[in-house]
Amino acid sequence: MGVLDEFIAGLEGFEWDEGNSDKNWRRHAVRQVEAEQTLLNRPLLLAADVKHSQQEPRFFALGQTDARRRLAVVFTVRGTRVRVISARPMSQAERRIYGQTQAHPESHS
Repeated sequence: MGVLDEFIAGLEGFEWDEGNSDKNWRRHAVRQVEAEQTLLNRPLLLAADVKHSQQEPRFFALGQTDARRRLAVVFTVRGTRVRVISARPMSQAERRIYGQTQAHPESHS
């Protein structure tokens, strides 16, 4: 089992703040289910978001929805639940990085 799989294995679901959910929809047209799919689908690139982790650890993920829409998702973990802070379409640079992952998916699971 890879590091990512071990991280995900201890989680039991999602928790949503209505303000964040509304903001993601208004600003980026990203629905809750799309953010959730992005974190559950593979390949998924995951990194610590050290710059924004002053109050609690945050993570940054690049992934895709079931419809193959590529999203960047910032989230934290509270107990056993993922709390999505923001979700938006990937930037051009993020799409390039993610595209490299798809060329070599075995090294990122």
